[in-house]
Amino acid sequence: MNLEELIKNNEGTIVDVRTPGEFMGGKVAGSINIPLNEIPSKLAEIKALKMPLILCCASGGRSGQATAYLKAQGIDCHNGGSWLDVNFYQAQTVC
Repeated sequence: MNLEELIKNNEGTIVDVRTPGEFMGGKVAGSINIPLNEIPSKLAEIKALKMPLILCCASGGRSGQATAYLKAQGIDCHNGGSWLDVNFYQAQTVC
């Protein structure tokens, strides 16, 4: 299943790795905020989330870093890129 299908079918958990301030300014419905710099200290919490993780940020850079780190920890995750793109895919959710 590709990233777009994962989001449309409501698979996994959407994790926004932007700062709390950025997250408060706009977010994907149902997403959770774990800032990039907090990911290493929140691994236990992250591992308890519904997999796969779909990571997003402002442009895809920080979510790319988070994806690489989490994959190295054995976590099933995907770089969703910009939260706006993830939001667009989610708006097309299959009922």
